[in-house]
Amino acid sequence: MAAPVVNTEYLKEIEKARRDLRAVISSKNCAPLMLRLAWHDAGTYDEKTKTGGPNGSIRNQQELNHSANNGLKIAVDLCEEVKKKHPIITYADLYQLAGIVAVEVTGGPSIDFVPGRKDSNESPEEGRLPDATQGASHLRDVFYRMGLTDKDIVALSGGHTLGRAHKERSGFDGPWTKEPMKFDNSYFVELLKGESEGLLKLPTDKVLILDPHFLTYVELYAENEDAFFTDYAASHKKLSELGFTPSLAARYRLTQNAIGVAIAAIGAAIVLAILFRDS
Repeated sequence: MAAPVVNTEYLKEIEKARRDLRAVISSKNCAPLMLRLAWHDAGTYDEKTKTGGPNGSIRNQQELNHSANNGLKIAVDLCEEVKKKHPIITYADLYQLAGIVAVEVTGGPSIDFVPGRKDSNESPEEGRLPDATQGASHLRDVFYRMGLTDKDIVALSGGHTLGRAHKERSGFDGPWTKEPMKFDNSYFVELLKGESEGLLKLPTDKVLILDPHFLTYVELYAENEDAFFTDYAASHKKLSELGFTPSLAARYRLTQNAIGVAIAAIGAAIVLAILFRDS
């Protein structure tokens, strides 16, 4: 399918969709589900074959039926309501925007979003997403296949600070942290504590403290939330853009919009300064 034309109208619809997603995520309390939707749409990417990735294919019934995607039809249906209001936006952009908004509204870092992803009707074969019962070599196989690094593996694993596992979906049950609707660095803090009653630690979580390369990042993020937020935002952006090269026009328009906002803010500050001076 053709890539969308990222013009002024498209960018305006993106911002309207962002607001609508905030409302949906807040009212439905579904931030973890939206984040999972974005990850699972993007996490099928294969750098060698240039297939899979954040292309909206997860909406296809064939892909939704993959066992790793159990429960995600709820998120797809919620996004469909937003899509109906903003039909110009591609599913690929919408799903990635939903994941970014989910992180931000739960207290996480702001993540740069550049639109322009094209949709695909072709789904990859099952088995490209991480298997929670596996170890370090499996995690590296999956993430290296996408072109990601050890730092990305650990930073993105920190997204488990949101939400909980559901037995009927994954075979596991329980939250990873004591506040599963708050995005912070507590996932790493809890990892270093060891087993905690009522909190979940999957095999793919435990391996992060057993592997010395992963452990370096776990210890850093547990100690320094700012470092985690910085690295998470960068890794999330990489994941959301796998196989996608933003057009120069899209980047230019986003830069112009940012400059416009900055100028408006400076102007408002000057006006306020004058008013306070003369009062």
